[in-house]
Amino acid sequence: MCQFTSSGKGDSDVPYLLLIDDSKGSSNIYEPFIPSSPKCYSMIQTEKVDRAIFVPFAIKEAIAIANIAVPMVLTGLMLYSRSLISMLFLGRLGDLALAGGSLAIGFANITGYSILSGLAMGMESICGQAFGAKRYTVLGITLQRTDETIATEAQWYLVYSLPDLLAQSVLHPLRIYLRTQSITLPLTCCAMLSILLHIPINYLLVSYLKLGIKGVALSGERRFDGDFDPNDGVDLHIPSSLSFGVSTRVGNELGANQPKKAKLAAFVGLFCGFMLGLSALVFATMVRNIWASMFTGDKEIIALTSLVLPIIGLCELGNCPQTTGCGVLRGTARPKDGANINLGCFYLVGMPVAVWLAFFAGYDFKGLWLGMLAAQVSCMVTMLLVLIRTDWDFEAERAKKLTGAQLVVDDSKEKPNQAEIKEDSFSLLGDLDHYCLV
Repeated sequence: MCQFTSSGKGDSDVPYLLLIDDSKGSSNIYEPFIPSSPKCYSMIQTEKVDRAIFVPFAIKEAIAIANIAVPMVLTGLMLYSRSLISMLFLGRLGDLALAGGSLAIGFANITGYSILSGLAMGMESICGQAFGAKRYTVLGITLQRTDETIATEAQWYLVYSLPDLLAQSVLHPLRIYLRTQSITLPLTCCAMLSILLHIPINYLLVSYLKLGIKGVALSGERRFDGDFDPNDGVDLHIPSSLSFGVSTRVGNELGANQPKKAKLAAFVGLFCGFMLGLSALVFATMVRNIWASMFTGDKEIIALTSLVLPIIGLCELGNCPQTTGCGVLRGTARPKDGANINLGCFYLVGMPVAVWLAFFAGYDFKGLWLGMLAAQVSCMVTMLLVLIRTDWDFEAERAKKLTGAQLVVDDSKEKPNQAEIKEDSFSLLGDLDHYCLV
């Protein structure tokens, strides 16, 4: 039989005493027999450090987004003030001129300016990621190149459009080209110059020459941001500017192969979007009794506007985050997903709810805006679900393929032959065509 041996002394009662080392203190007897791994402790400490530095990084990212978004906010507000001034002049001409001008602005936006804006938005994903990947050649190609059939259709449209449409067809790509490089000061300066000229031009054509609504049209008052309501610019320019800033930051970081920073930029932007939505709700509620009186003296219109402005504020509580989410999707080169979400939520949710409430439930004009609220809320929830499920490492790899970063070969490696270069170039141009069309 095997016998235990011990260096301790024993007696008849305790034959084998085990020696206990007291040099490390008596508390050691309460510790587990298998101590914790030093690596696990290090990982815990790293997690604590990560949580400690997250807030400064988030603040830094918010500042980076603000550096892009704030000048765009100022630019948008200045451009919106042109429309505001024009609507004020239309209101002074009478209710008929105000109604006709509002209808004309909405029709021009739907059939003209929104088309140009949508075509130009296809550049944003490519330009933002190309700039982040330092692929400046791709950046230039995106500005210059377009599909021949699209150009032909645009040519026929512009022939029968207003002269101002030609100017906007140049302005939209330039705005995105500069914005994706975080160059926003020239846009702000140009907007400031345009508003300084817009007031005297309106006064000359409308008040002095008595051209009426024709003078307002000739002064180039139409907005080109894709918004259809002439009174909603204050609420919508700011989230749109935030969306542009977030799109640029996300695209730049993905292009630079920094998926974690891109994710941080996305969620910091979404938080800012929620704060903007809350601010818009407070603003719409505060001005509900005075906003319409700036444009008309009709008591019925003023009362109706006062009734729906709080609902519009609630719509903005959903619109600001979902607009920011659209910017994130553009930055990840997924504008098609954003378009599908908006299409489904507004036409499959918002429109049926609006029709039922307005025409069958007796809510009338208020019911239309309640339908808009349903669309905005469903759009926001769907957008958040898509962004939460986003694989940022995969998006960084997609950005490499989109910008052609994988075509760059180190000097130490074997260089590809001319046939491979030509094949990769055609593949890259095909990708550019696809995303521009989307």
